[in-house]
Amino acid sequence: MPAETPAEPPVETDTGARAKTATGARTETSTDGTPVPAEAVAPLIRGIGLLRQLTEAGGTLSPSGLERATGLARSTVDRITSTLARMEYVRLDGRDVVLAPRLMELGNAYLAALRLPALLDARADALADELDESVSLAVGDRDGIRFIHQATRRRAMSLSFRIGDLLPAERTAPGPLFASEWTTRQWQEWRARRAADPQDRGFSAVPPREHASPDGDFERRAARTRQDGWALDDQLIEPGLVAVSVPVRDPGTGRIACVASVVSHTSRHTATHLHDTLLPRLRTAVAEMEGALREAAAASTSASGSAPAAVSASASAHLLRASKQELGREFIESLARGLTVLTAFGEDRTALTLTEVAKATGLARATARRALITYEHLGLVTAGPHRTFALTPRVLSLGFPPLSRTSLPRIAGPHLADLAARLHESTSLAVLSPTGEEIQYTARAAAHRVMSVDITVGTRLPAPATSLGQVLLAQRGPAPSGVLEEVRRQGYALLDEEWEEGLRSIAVPVHDRTGTVVAAANVALHAARRTARECVEDILPELRATAKRIEGELGVAGRFVRVALH
Repeated sequence: MPAETPAEPPVETDTGARAKTATGARTETSTDGTPVPAEAVAPLIRGIGLLRQLTEAGGTLSPSGLERATGLARSTVDRITSTLARMEYVRLDGRDVVLAPRLMELGNAYLAALRLPALLDARADALADELDESVSLAVGDRDGIRFIHQATRRRAMSLSFRIGDLLPAERTAPGPLFASEWTTRQWQEWRARRAADPQDRGFSAVPPREHASPDGDFERRAARTRQDGWALDDQLIEPGLVAVSVPVRDPGTGRIACVASVVSHTSRHTATHLHDTLLPRLRTAVAEMEGALREAAAASTSASGSAPAAVSASASAHLLRASKQELGREFIESLARGLTVLTAFGEDRTALTLTEVAKATGLARATARRALITYEHLGLVTAGPHRTFALTPRVLSLGFPPLSRTSLPRIAGPHLADLAARLHESTSLAVLSPTGEEIQYTARAAAHRVMSVDITVGTRLPAPATSLGQVLLAQRGPAPSGVLEEVRRQGYALLDEEWEEGLRSIAVPVHDRTGTVVAAANVALHAARRTARECVEDILPELRATAKRIEGELGVAGRFVRVALH
């Protein structure tokens, strides 16, 4: 069941005001007036604040924009972004700071520890296919709901919510279901938030509220769902959007673990029709989901003696030391160390003690403790029984919503550009058409030369006649031609002026996290600039290294999200 966390404070524009105590030590106060614990890590608070501002801005802001949004000095913004770039959580694209797919490993840690997506995603997808309607899974997050899975239908009017988006509970179908289990304190926090933000401007995923509704309306909805076992959203978020929701209960506690919803548009269903026609099938699907949770709980109990796997602590420590040595004061080691604490959690590591976090990350206990204190203050971690800690849904607020809509071309683009800049040759990414007869270019980085290969994104070419196509075709059939068998064996394809006189190209496969070849990357150049042997000896290692970096980010992005190949 998702961890209960304190009410979300207003969007922070700074880490707080500093003041000196009587002893001369500095203390900080959050913008909502909450005192920052004395042992909290200030650089970590600032780094998290910057990531949140980037997320709220859709994933891209200029350094000056970050300076204004966070209230931090430009030098501090530059040091934070330099550190995050070194960790590959952001990239510097000209004048902008852009969220990078590897940042999704933080949200992945929460989703893996939660276990619900791994157990229920396939059933939600199957239900969406059967009903031809969008299906979502959401967890409670303080006085809101946060999506952990989306199975959307591609239509002219389709659902725009993303994994990690936070919505106010009272404007959703899952909201009253979660509210039916709220404590008195949670209801007080909800009322305080409503009074402070009557238009819901603190929820960037929904349009501002146009008409206020009395608190009693939602309170009655919550009471009714406690009896009915389902809830309805009749255009509460915006006109035309309707949804019906049913809770998925934890087999151990009986409390709501998540809520499954079928979402549609009034052009296809009224709210009443949605309830009458689709609620029975949704309830059947939820019963199957609860059965999967029971099976997983039984399997977990039988394997409870096994020790949780640890992250690569030595590799992490080596990266931190090397980064500090190379970048000096531009690398904020306390920020980097603090972020590694979040990745200690995951599958079979749902709740960890301080000792387990320190061991998993390779950090000193004191360092890990201060990071956990900081995260508990920020609402990213909650303390549990037996001196354990667990991640909260709020971890998904760190870049996951905008990054969850990424695509393979967007992932590959910066890496292809870096390769083109290093080699001074054009680079491309392509996928195979459904028939296997053609390739389609999906990303390109052109070399700045008087004479270069001129192909645009979207171009289609016969697959067997290109190095990209040969790499892709070599992975398809059990018995490819002699040429393709050789390509498969050596792991690359080299075309030496076969396609066009004077043109050489070399290509390698790009794999997804399952090892399946989903695309190919190549370098194309004029034959006068490098011999075929030099292409293999000089270009191939660089191209393979680029493909490996693309695969690394694709693997992170594709763990809980379906990454589009085009």
